[in-house]
Amino acid sequence: MEGDGLEPEVATKSIERELICPACKELFTHPLILPCQHNVCHKCVKEILFTLEDSFADGGSESSNQSSPRIRISSPSMDRIDRISRSASQRRSFGWRGRKRNSLTPRTTLFPCPGCQHDIDLGERGINGLFRNFTLETIVERHRQAARAAIAIMCDFCKPPPQESTKSCMDCSASYCNECFKVHHPWGTLKAQHEYVGPTTNFRPKILMCPEHEMERVNMYCEICRRPVCHLCKLGGSHANHRVTTMSTAYKTLKEKLSKDIEYLISKESQVKAHISQLGLLLKETECNGERAKEEASQSFEKLIHVLEEKKSAALRAIEASKNLRLDKLRTQAEEYQGLLENNGLVGYAQEVLKETDQSCFVQTAKQLHVRIQKATESLKSFRPAAESSFEDFVVDTAKQEQILSDLSFYSNGLEIPEINEEQSRIYNKAVINWESPGKTDAADIYVLEYRKCNREEENVMWQEIEVCSKSKVISDLDDDSSYAFRVRGYKGSICSPWSKEVILHTPPAPVFSFLFDDKCGYNSERLLLNPRRTAVESRAGFPLLLGAERIQVGCYTTLDYIIGDTGIAKGKHFWAFRVEAYSYLVKVGVVSSAKIQKLFHNTHDVTSPRYEQDSGHDSGSEDACFDSSQPFTLVTLGMKKFFIPKAAADPKDAASRVLPLPSCLGICLDCDSGKVGFYDAGRMKCLYECEVDCSGIMYPAFALMGSAAIHLEEAIATKYLEYQDDL
Repeated sequence: MEGDGLEPEVATKSIERELICPACKELFTHPLILPCQHNVCHKCVKEILFTLEDSFADGGSESSNQSSPRIRISSPSMDRIDRISRSASQRRSFGWRGRKRNSLTPRTTLFPCPGCQHDIDLGERGINGLFRNFTLETIVERHRQAARAAIAIMCDFCKPPPQESTKSCMDCSASYCNECFKVHHPWGTLKAQHEYVGPTTNFRPKILMCPEHEMERVNMYCEICRRPVCHLCKLGGSHANHRVTTMSTAYKTLKEKLSKDIEYLISKESQVKAHISQLGLLLKETECNGERAKEEASQSFEKLIHVLEEKKSAALRAIEASKNLRLDKLRTQAEEYQGLLENNGLVGYAQEVLKETDQSCFVQTAKQLHVRIQKATESLKSFRPAAESSFEDFVVDTAKQEQILSDLSFYSNGLEIPEINEEQSRIYNKAVINWESPGKTDAADIYVLEYRKCNREEENVMWQEIEVCSKSKVISDLDDDSSYAFRVRGYKGSICSPWSKEVILHTPPAPVFSFLFDDKCGYNSERLLLNPRRTAVESRAGFPLLLGAERIQVGCYTTLDYIIGDTGIAKGKHFWAFRVEAYSYLVKVGVVSSAKIQKLFHNTHDVTSPRYEQDSGHDSGSEDACFDSSQPFTLVTLGMKKFFIPKAAADPKDAASRVLPLPSCLGICLDCDSGKVGFYDAGRMKCLYECEVDCSGIMYPAFALMGSAAIHLEEAIATKYLEYQDDL
């Protein structure tokens, strides 16, 4: 066959690539088979796990990861170790107990495979649950012997100097010369029955034992986990519900498949060579095209540099011409003033003219001289330099050009522009930005999210850039009461898409205040229903409402049920947001002072008329009542998808002017220092209504519900770690 003509050196180099450990980049030493079917040296597995353990102790410091003298680990593997360190530290924070220094069998061990770059679960036994690949070990030993054919294996029992060994005993795991073998394996003894082979340093056990049940030999093959198992593993171990087959059947099946695949590859050797030739041509073509692209890019930048050089020369010439013109004017003016000095110039000349005694001659000369003297006198009275020394008009503004040049990149029409999802993007205590690609093809490998503060005073505010591997990002440390612009672009290699459409989001007017509904102070469990996390409350009609119906008269309704937040505010400026269900009939929201909480809960009546209920917002007489700033609390009324602005004395009687559509999310901003409370459309961060409030005591968020109504507190945005979610 064609393959028989291959040189031994080529075959040796080809097979050597399969015998290199992906971690240490050397020939395998006692290789272990990982669950992902990749092989790694036993010592390399230990070193990576120890490096991982050091990162726990050092908090992921660089010294414990990158400076370990035990093993050379490539940077991708190091990144995987850093990631596993973070995930493992999170597990420990929820009760996961770490392992001791000399123990490699934690409850669960995630191992970053250097072969496939995935995180492999080694199970409860960790490294002790891995099989040793004796077949690969034998092939490596054969390769070593072929590479060092001139180096003989010496006898382990000869007196110095040792003799060259002639055979090795697989039972004794030792090598012997002829004389020593006869001495240690005499005829008629059990040792004479030992299995011996040619000289070797690779001693493998005759029977492969189960790593989980060390006294049991493996006699079955798990088709799910693709590994040999013993009968105890199948009866009650981790493979109890897995599909297994006998070892002989698995041996026959796998050997047939491997033989067929090898035969197929050998039969397609000419095709493989053709592909190799094609790849060689592609390599040359890629090299040429790459050099051509570099040359074209260089020419493009040379053109830009040429334009900049021309602009630079023109600007410098203009500055130089202006400078020379100004210098000439200033020098002339200086000379004129120098002539005004005594015995110099004009003054000296005038003094000489005064000596003229002939009247006709004097008048003839003095007329013109007098005009010059008057100009000199006037210039002394109102001195003004003939030219400006400042060159502010020659400052070159390159901010826009710098921004354009910073965006200079390779554009591709095939990479679609990402779109920011405005419905899923929001700002609360932090900003969470979500985006998506319009098409499913040519997805970007990485995204760049940029944001900047929209400042009217400064037009050219620099963009801040963040690289993101997923399609969402949480951003912290944004200024309060500000607007931010966000945009995103995708990158696939060196190709990038154009920027997405900018989205403007507004931060709350004050730091976000976090609290839960109080289920103790004044909470009416018969009429109000809290969720387990105390972030939502709902009013419900129960049996007490039926009993109270006997006292209900026409045009009246039952009392409001109040609930407050479990945390108070003593000073500063704070903001919180919530959502009111669209079906809610009547809801009141606002703040209440600690000194008046008891009055809030104990001054209620079973029956209250809307005509006398301040700020009810309904048409049954509420327009006759004005907002009273002396009430024990400050609340506004919501309901029936409406926001009712409290009526003031100067407001017109038309109630429609005080009714606004109910926003999907409402916010309240309490400023204790200035004694004001504002009610906001939290989606747009627009103030709908603001009034004064007495903040002499501790202020609590207050809510009231009646009929069918529900309120949900806006949850704070938590930072999400999604960078490695796809790999875990």
